Amino acid sequence: MSTSSTMLPDPAAVGVRAAEILAAIEADEAYERLRESSGKYVDCWATFTGYPVVARWNLEADKAALFGEAMKALALKAAVFALTGDEVAAELLLSLPVDEMTHAVLAQHNVVTALQARIGVLLPHMTDLEEFGWEPGDYTAQCYQAAGWGVMNDRYWIGTAEAKRRLAALDQKYASAGIHDLGRRHDFTFTPAVPGELVAA
Repeated sequence: MSTSSTMLPDPAAVGVRAAEILAAIEADEAYERLRESSGKYVDCWATFTGYPVVARWNLEADKAALFGEAMKALALKAAVFALTGDEVAAELLLSLPVDEMTHAVLAQHNVVTALQARIGVLLPHMTDLEEFGWEPGDYTAQCYQAAGWGVMNDRYWIGTAEAKRRLAALDQKYASAGIHDLGRRHDFTFTPAVPGELVAA
């Protein structure tokens, strides 16, 4: 989380407010549409560095549980913002896969905009304030526990050192296929399509 001029609220207060926010979201008329559409977002866009750090990642098997974690994360961020009015303070540290799923949720612009208006809560997120460095037991984790959501799912909540180790392994795998800088650059050209043949060469 970036440095903020606002003192962070007590995790207990954040947890109580976050639990209320999550309950309101889940009770909203558009919740099921939000859940389903967020799970389909990977067909439009997915990074090389978010979901893939999950061991044996499988969209169909993982999307429901990861969506649940992302909604909790968004509720925590919304609670901090509601208590402080400070978007910098609200940019909590998240694990890479959880963060990527929050992007999938927030990409459902129409649903999210209407939902925020109905429940009177802003789900804050700004990429220019985003930092990575989530660790077990940190402020985000303390707020999560205070919300009464139990143990964080360590399949998706992956500490920074382990995430970096996995990213390094992924980078090597990608490079062997001609994909470099964790998906930011590749060596492929695209030849005219021939039926039955791949176009990348």
